Amino acid sequence: MQDFSKEFSGRKAFVTGGSRGIGAAIAQRLLDGGAEVVISARSKHEDTPAGATFIKGDISTVDGANALAREVLETLGGIDILINNAGSARVHLGGSAAIPDEEWLDALDLNFLSAVRTTNALLPALKESSNAAIVNISSGGPNAFLAPLLHYGAAKAALNTYSLGLAAELAPKKIRVNTVTPGLVVTPGADEIRKVFTDAMGVPEGAMGGMVPLGRMGQALEVAEVVALLASDRGIWITGQNYFVDGGMAAIGKK
Repeated sequence: MQDFSKEFSGRKAFVTGGSRGIGAAIAQRLLDGGAEVVISARSKHEDTPAGATFIKGDISTVDGANALAREVLETLGGIDILINNAGSARVHLGGSAAIPDEEWLDALDLNFLSAVRTTNALLPALKESSNAAIVNISSGGPNAFLAPLLHYGAAKAALNTYSLGLAAELAPKKIRVNTVTPGLVVTPGADEIRKVFTDAMGVPEGAMGGMVPLGRMGQALEVAEVVALLASDRGIWITGQNYFVDGGMAAIGKK
């Protein structure tokens, strides 16, 4: 079996929303590969990777993203890998018309524009890297585009379009840009959202796992492994792609 324990040796990475869930798993995978890692979030959690440098920050504003980027570069001295993972949303069972206007704006700020702002702030430094990679984390769970989460789904759809355009723009600079779209993954945030839906439907919390062709919900580490592929030299000729890590839901589950 190939040893990946040094594949990120000497590389510097920043993971937004890296204090728990998928972000924490990605940060830990990069650390395990030898990278120097900074993570940001509004607060730490019990599963925040101990080996990463934590910087408290809010990237839902331009000023916040710029300030955080400056602190990241002061800490790392440069950057090779950017993982735009931050995101969240609130469920509105009354449907899309029940979503307040301010929450549409908040969803765009946190789930889409935060990635744009963070990328813009760090792009000059990424261009200085000899092996730069950006991975944006989208969402492909079955609830993401239902009316109660339409503000979240719309923001992630914008992120997907942005990622593709950015990949084309930065390819001549040899900066790779890819998207990873998780499906039903066990994380604290996703579990909270699923519970709202299952409670409303009157079904057990584990019932959604039966919707997955491979028969179970995913683990954050399984998503992190795909991100590691795209950020590493193993993915050196991959850009402009959207990888679905969803147990076959997008490709098989709709048939």
